[in-house]
This record gives sequence, structure tokens and C-alpha cells, in this order.
Amino acid sequence: MHSSFRPPRQVKIGDAAAFAGTTPRAIRHYHEIGLLPEPERGGDDRRRYGYEDMIRLLWIRKMADAGIALDDIRDAFTTGTASADTDSEDGIAVTLERLEETLAEQEAELRRQRTAVQRMRTEGSRMGLLSDFVTDRLKNLPDGSLRQTDLDTLLVTERIFGPLGAAVQATRFIALATHPALREDSDRIDDAEKALDDSVPVDDPRVAQAAVERHTFESALHAVIEESGLDEDDDALFDTWDALHPEPTDNDEADISSGKRETGSMSAFEAIGKMPYDTSPAQWRCMELAIELSAQDSPAT
Repeated sequence: MHSSFRPPRQVKIGDAAAFAGTTPRAIRHYHEIGLLPEPERGGDDRRRYGYEDMIRLLWIRKMADAGIALDDIRDAFTTGTASADTDSEDGIAVTLERLEETLAEQEAELRRQRTAVQRMRTEGSRMGLLSDFVTDRLKNLPDGSLRQTDLDTLLVTERIFGPLGAAVQATRFIALATHPALREDSDRIDDAEKALDDSVPVDDPRVAQAAVERHTFESALHAVIEESGLDEDDDALFDTWDALHPEPTDNDEADISSGKRETGSMSAFEAIGKMPYDTSPAQWRCMELAIELSAQDSPAT
């Protein structure tokens, strides 16, 4: 350093900001929230910053760069038993401990998100959105045998009834994926039901006919599920789930809507009431008639 050079005893806000790596606007904000004491003004009514101001400003920038919120920095400087000559080490230590806990939570969340992204890349964007408990049932199916609408349905079911409910419903799509003729019948009946739009009255003969076809198809689908042993796989799902998620309960263990959803999620009844379905009165009536036909075939009746 040149012998004739002497550093200034005080600097203006622009120089202070440049040295600390911030902006004059940020420094003014520090003043407003009580983070940095307002310095005395010079004869030109401009703020002047001395050595202690700069030390404080550097600490603020370092802590802010570490991810500590400005309010927490202010609390750290003003809380504790530190003397007037030093900032509160106790307050800073508490703030850093809290920050470390927050960062650990963020790291865990990032790992969860990274795992989800990896699953979506590995399983496919839609398949990867489902939980492992559901996708494990679908992995051995032929490529292209599952449709996007199948996965969409499972996604909705998992949201309402949880992974166990979706895994049980996956049995239906496994049967359709592995029996092309059954899939063709399913498509034909789906098309017939879609044709029952708002222009079709509920007493139209097509409604009853579609209900009969739906009932016949569901009976055939159930027979295929039994013959292929998929119903036994369904029974095993409950045992597997309970082994993976042991929890005491007074409710019926066979109730897939109880204790099988995400913690803190809404009930199945609430979820169903919040999920919109574009279903016409004729389509509702068709479903009711199909259920009535199924009840008539039940051994219990």
C-alpha cells in the first residue's frame, strides 16, 4: 500500500454496499427492519458507515448467504446474554441449530423428489406417479398393454383409497391387459355407456340394455380373475400391506379405506365428494341397474 494512502474513516452507502457485496437498497431494508442500526449522517445529510457498521454488515451478508432468514439474523443479534461489545453468540447458535434442522428436512425432501423423478424416468411418467406398492403389481405386464386411462384411474383411486386400494383395483387392469378379447368387450361397453349422454332420458331402453351388458361383462371379468388366481393375489396384498405398515386398529382390517391413505389426508368419503365426474343421469341410472342385477345374482340373496 502506498505510504501516502489512508483509508477513509467512514464511507457512503454505495461504497459500503459494494464492499459487502450487496446493494444500497438492501442496506436501507436492513435499517427498516432493525437489522442494522441507522448510522449518523454527515453534514450533507447522507449516511456514513464506519468500521463497526461494516463488520455488522459483513456478518449479515455471510449469514444471509448461508440461508438464514433476515428476521432470524436480527433475533440472533438481539437475543441472549452477550455483552455490549459482542453480538449474541447464544442467539446465533440457536439460530444455526434451527437452520441445520431445516436444511436436513430440505435435504430429505430433495431426496424424496429425486427418487420420484428417477421412478418417473424408469417406470414412465404416468406409471412412475403411482406408489411402488401399485407399480410392483404392474411391472410384468407386456409393453403397451396398459393404457393411459388405466393409469389415470389408478392415480385417482390411490388418492382416494390409498396404495392398497389402487393395488387391488390394478387386478382389473391386469386381467384386461392379458386378455385381449376381454379388453375388446370392455371397450365396446364403455363406448355404449359414453353414448348415454345428457340427451338420453333415464328411461330410454338403451340404458337398461347397457346395464345388462355391463353386468354380463363384469361377471365374465370376475370369472377370469378367479381362474387366473388374481383373486388370491388380492388376498395376499392385505397381508403384505399389514406387514409393511403395522398399526393397531379397532376397525375392520379388510376396509381398504381405513388407515391405508397418506397420513393427514382426507377421508375417502370427503375425497369422493371433491373429485368431479362428468356423468349424465342416464349413465348413473345404468350403473344403478347394473348393481341391482349383480345383487340379484349374489348367493346372499
